[in-house]
Amino acid sequence: MHPNQALIERFYTAFQQKDFRTMQQCYHPDVRFSDPVFPKLKGPDAGLMWEMLLTRGKGLTITFKNVEADYRRGSCDWEATYTFSGTGRRVHNVIHAEFLFRDDLISRHDDTFSFYKWSSQALGITGMLFGWSRFLEEKVQAQAAAGLKKFIAGKSAQ
Repeated sequence: MHPNQALIERFYTAFQQKDFRTMQQCYHPDVRFSDPVFPKLKGPDAGLMWEMLLTRGKGLTITFKNVEADYRRGSCDWEATYTFSGTGRRVHNVIHAEFLFRDDLISRHDDTFSFYKWSSQALGITGMLFGWSRFLEEKVQAQAAAGLKKFIAGKSAQ
C-alpha cells in the first residue's frame, strides 16, 4: 500500500471514529478544501470545519471505499448518513474525494457531490424546488461560512 493511500485511510477511519484531531493532523498547514457547501477553505479552517461538523452532528455514520493514491494525487468514494441540524432531516450523501499531497500530508481536498440531491434531502421541499439554483447554493454557502466563523470565534474565546 502506498503511504498516501494509508494517509487517506487514516483520515476516513478517524472520520468514522469522530476523531477530528487525527483528521486535522492529516492535513498540511496550507491545505485547501472545497465542496459544494464549503467551497473555499484554507489552512486550519478546513480542519476546524470537520471539528464543527463532528461535534455538532447527530447520528453520523461514514463509509469509504475505492481508495487510490500515488506520490502526487489520490481519490476515494465515501458516504455520509446523518441528521441535518438545520432541519432535523435525515441525509445520505454520496461523495467523491480528490486529493493532492505535499510533505506526506493532504494539501488539497476536493469533495464533489450533487448539491441538488443533498439539498432535496437536507432542506426538503425548498431543496427539491430550488436545489438546482445558484441562489440556493450561495445562500447555503453563506450560512455555512457564517456558522464556521461563529464556531471558530467561540473556540478563540475559550
